[in-house]
Amino acid sequence: MNILIHPTYFPSIAHFVAIAKATEVRFEMEDNFIKQTYRNRAYIYGANGKLALNVPIIHSQKNRQKYRDVKIFNEEQWQSVHWKSLLSAYSTSPFFEFYKDELAILFQKPFHFILDFNLICFEILCDCLQLDPDTTKSDMYRKSIESHLDLRYLVQAKKEQPQDFRPYTQVFNSKHGFIPNLSVLDLLFNEGPNALTYLKSQEIR
Repeated sequence: MNILIHPTYFPSIAHFVAIAKATEVRFEMEDNFIKQTYRNRAYIYGANGKLALNVPIIHSQKNRQKYRDVKIFNEEQWQSVHWKSLLSAYSTSPFFEFYKDELAILFQKPFHFILDFNLICFEILCDCLQLDPDTTKSDMYRKSIESHLDLRYLVQAKKEQPQDFRPYTQVFNSKHGFIPNLSVLDLLFNEGPNALTYLKSQEIR
C-alpha cells in the first residue's frame, strides 16, 4: 500500500499506523499551510489530561503561504516549554529514559522551517521505533491522486475522525482513563519496543 500524508509535528498514532503498514510513504510537500492542524501541533497525555504542544510560526501577510516556506517563531522559548512538558508527562513512563537522549536534540538547537523540522522529527521517531519506511516527496500539488491512498485528511486536528484503537497503559490512566490517538510519543514512552507491533495491529478510519 502506497500512502500520501502530510509531515506533522510528532505525528499521531493514526499517522504511524498507516506508515507502519505502507509500502511507500509519500510526503505532501507542495500544499499551503493551514492553521489548526497537526502541521505544527501534537497532543500528549499530561497530568490534567490531553495537552496540546504548539510550535509557534511566523504568519505571513499573504493570504496563502506554502507549507515549505513557513518559518518557526523561535523568539518564543517553545522548545524549552515542550521539553519540560514531555518530562512532566512521561518521566515516570516505562521507556522515557530509553529514548530521551535521541529526542532531546530536537529541543537543544533552533530550527527555522516547520516542514524541515517535522521531517527531522519523523526520522528520529522512525529510529526509535526501528521502522525504516520507503519515503518519497511530492513534486507538485494534486487535489486527487490515484497512485497512492490519500491520507492527507489525517492532518486535521479540529475535524479529526475518531479512531477505535486498542487501549494500552498510559501514565495517568487512573486519573482520566485511556485517551486514544495522541502523538506516537505517548505510545513509544509507554510501550517501548512493543510500539511497532501495536501500530501494525491497528486499523485507521
